Amino acid sequence: MVLGFHIIVSMGLIFLVLLHSGRGGGLSDMFGGGLGASAAGSTVVEKNLDRITVVAALIFVFTSVGLALLLNNG
Repeated sequence: MVLGFHIIVSMGLIFLVLLHSGRGGGLSDMFGGGLGASAAGSTVVEKNLDRITVVAALIFVFTSVGLALLLNNG
């Protein structure tokens, strides 16, 4: 059960990281992070994407530790 959840969180984290814009813009441009972001700082969409990515990363860390503890005790 933990392994399945860990795989889902891993895939979600990969997807979220790919949505972030890099130096030349990324996939987040299609959600409103285009030219206005370079002139006026981060948009609301980018800030929310950052928050969601941090939460997903924390869940990934906790599931990784959980799996390590399960394998160590098993």
